[in-house]
Formats: sequence, structure tokens, C-alpha cells
Amino acid sequence: MTGFTALTMDLNKLYSDTRTGAVMQSANIDVRTDFQRDFDRIIFSSSFRRLQNKTQVFPLPGSVFVHNRLTHSLEVASVGRSLGTLIGDFIIKKYASSLSDQSKGFFNYGLSNVISSACLCHDIGNPAFGHSGEDAISNFFIKNESSLKSHFSKKEWLDFINFEGNANAIRVLTHQQNGKTEGGMMLTYSTLSAIAKYPCESEGSCKAFTHRKKFGFFQSELKTFSDVATATSMILDQTDPLIYFRHPFVWLVEAADDICYNIIDLEDAHRLGIIGHDECRDLLVALIGSIGIDNIAKVKKRLDNFRDKNDQVSYLRAKAIYSLTMKSKAIYEDHFEAILDGSFITPLFNQVKKECPALQLITDFSIENIYNHRSVLEIENAGYNVMYELLMHFVPPIIKDKSSRSKSETKAIKLIPSQFLYAEGSKYEMVMGVLDYVSGMTDNYATDLYRKIKGIDIGMTI
Repeated sequence: MTGFTALTMDLNKLYSDTRTGAVMQSANIDVRTDFQRDFDRIIFSSSFRRLQNKTQVFPLPGSVFVHNRLTHSLEVASVGRSLGTLIGDFIIKKYASSLSDQSKGFFNYGLSNVISSACLCHDIGNPAFGHSGEDAISNFFIKNESSLKSHFSKKEWLDFINFEGNANAIRVLTHQQNGKTEGGMMLTYSTLSAIAKYPCESEGSCKAFTHRKKFGFFQSELKTFSDVATATSMILDQTDPLIYFRHPFVWLVEAADDICYNIIDLEDAHRLGIIGHDECRDLLVALIGSIGIDNIAKVKKRLDNFRDKNDQVSYLRAKAIYSLTMKSKAIYEDHFEAILDGSFITPLFNQVKKECPALQLITDFSIENIYNHRSVLEIENAGYNVMYELLMHFVPPIIKDKSSRSKSETKAIKLIPSQFLYAEGSKYEMVMGVLDYVSGMTDNYATDLYRKIKGIDIGMTI
């Protein structure tokens, strides 16, 4: 960014209350802003509700209740709201003279709602069993390339073999299923732009670049995403493949997610007895001291007042999240103009790691002792097999012409709910319908259906 004029123009065009779909103007008076309505639409959606039965890290449920995707998303939204409020206040104070009255209102009151809404739905496209579910979908197409690839274009095939929960989130939020409302949840373009960590199509993904490490929209949503990007002033990187630089709001959503799962996973592992109390406490105390925002001496003194070990860790978790939130805010403000012009390349959480070595210690410890714990590996292996076999049951039949399907294949398709059957569409759209169905399943539903079609459980259920 070379001039203040360009910065001013960008700030006034970063947000939009335009919604996906043909939105009719309501005659009712609504006390909520457009961005508050986004939050409420997500909260009351069935897609969000299903997150309560999708694994975060540890198997669900147990005698000790750990986080699932829904509770994780609620906590991320809480941190995101704080970051949105802090950064909105920063923008108002530093650039007030260059903001329109509408922009002042947005950064004062709207940004926190946009960030919290985006945080709320950032995992909404994740399939059952998390990353192992994603891997199962990608590997299904890779392993069956000889019989499937010829039915799709190059770009469509790349969508399948690189299946990505981030891209699927955009689809879940915007796609019109059979018999459903046009525009999906009809969220504002601001909220949609704020969840696009990787704003490129699958052909443009490249691990060497932060904004292209994965991809953010399928071919089926390319036009929709392009409209979102244009309306919210996202900077174009390339046209073919279509790639944008990240929207400035994305960094805050990503930071809130990174903060929560790195700290909360540690707390969950402690509650389950996977890691010891002393090592958990020492890691969090070291982190708080390393960041230096809280007075570590006072924190340690207060810690002695908690007799219950879980309460001690909960207190440290709260202090760690606060410290990481304030540190992320400071880094965002320091690099704000580089974030605006697309030249900033390091996620806020990674920047915190560079400055606070204790955070990297937690990451390394978690990889070794939590994410590779036997209980986690068991659920990932089981989930992979469940998702793979469900696709094997539905995808080969769906791409066949009706006349060439066997009776068993015809009956398999009858198990797919009608809203996911795009019978008049292309082979790509028909397979995407299967992925809509399978990826939207909860862990329990996917496992139950797998057991039934495999003949492990036989009997009638209503």
C-alpha cells in the first residue's frame, strides 16, 4: 500500500449487506442489523445444529464431555466477537476522518457481528470425522480414477481429489438444494468473505502461499464467490485459475479458530487424563508469561486459590486465550496496511509463535501427545473407512445412466434424500449432490448408515 487515499477507499468498500439469492424486502420491522441476522440464521440452521455430533478431536460422547464441532464453533465466535470489537475500535480511532458515516457505523457495530458470524460457521463444511473424513473423500476419487475421471472436466476432477471443508462451507451456506430456498442461508457477502481462508479454485491451490495453501470454493460456487469477492473489494491475484488475496476480515476469523483449538484441545486432553496436570499447567503458565500481557506473578498467586485441578486449568485457559487475543490484535494492527493490500503472508497465530516460543512448545507437545493419541487415531481410522465405504455405495451408481443401473444400484440411490438428487444436472452436479449428503452427515448418522448397508446391523428403524 503506497498511499493513504487507496487505504481510505478500501476501508469504505470492505463490507456489503448484499445477500445470496433473490432476497425479497420484508415489510416487517426488524430491530436486528443485517449482520446480526446472519448470526441468527446460522444458529438456527440444521447444518449448524449437526455440528453437535461431529468430532472435534476426541471420540464422542464419553463420561467426560469434551468439545465437539458445535461447542468449538461457539467458543471461536466468542473470541472472534472480541477481536472484531477491538479492531473495529482501532479502525475508527485511526481512520475516522477518512470513513463515511456508514463505514463508521459498520466498524463500530457491524464488524464484531460479521467476525462472530463467520467464526460460527467456519467449520460448517467439515464432513463427519473431521480431516479423516476429508481424506476419505479425496482418496476415494484418487483410488477410483480409472472408472471416474473421464466423466468430469479437469477442474471438476481437481475439486474431488482435493476435497476441502473450507470450500464445502461456501457451498453449504450458498447452494440451493432441491426444493430449498435460493441462495442457501442467504447470508451477507461480508460474512461469506470472512470465512474464505483460501480464496481460490482448486486448480490454483499451492502450499507455498498462505492464501492458496488449500482452496476455498468448488466450480459449482465459482460465480457466487466471484460476486462476493467483487462486492467486498477482494484483490484479484489471477483470473485463470481464479485466485484472490485474502479479505482483511479472514485473518481475525483464522486467529480466533487457532487460539481456541490450540488451547482448548490441551484442556480437553487434561480432563480426559491423556496428559498430566503438572505438564498442562506448566505449559499454560509458560505461555502466559511468554506473551507478557498478564502479570504472571499475579496469575500464579491466583492459581493457588483453586483447589480443584480442573478449575486451575480452566483459569489458565481463560488467561491464555485473553493473552493470545490481545497479542493477535496487536499484530493485526501493526501489519494492518499490509493486510489490506494483500502483501501480508503470515497467519497471526504463526506470528505469535515467532515472538512467543512457549506457544510453539504447546503445538509440538499437542502433536506428539494429543493428536497422535491412540483414541484419536482409532476414531480417525474408523471414520476414514466409514466415509470411504459410503461413497463407494453411492457414487458409482449415481454416474450411471438409469437404464444401465442394476437393481441394487437403483435401490442404493433411493436411500439418498430427494433434496440431494440433481437428476437433471451434469455428472459433476450429481456427484456433488452425493457429497452434499455424505459430508453433511453427523458421525453417528454416518456410522449407523454404514453398519446398515454393510449388513452389520439389520432391522427396521423409523
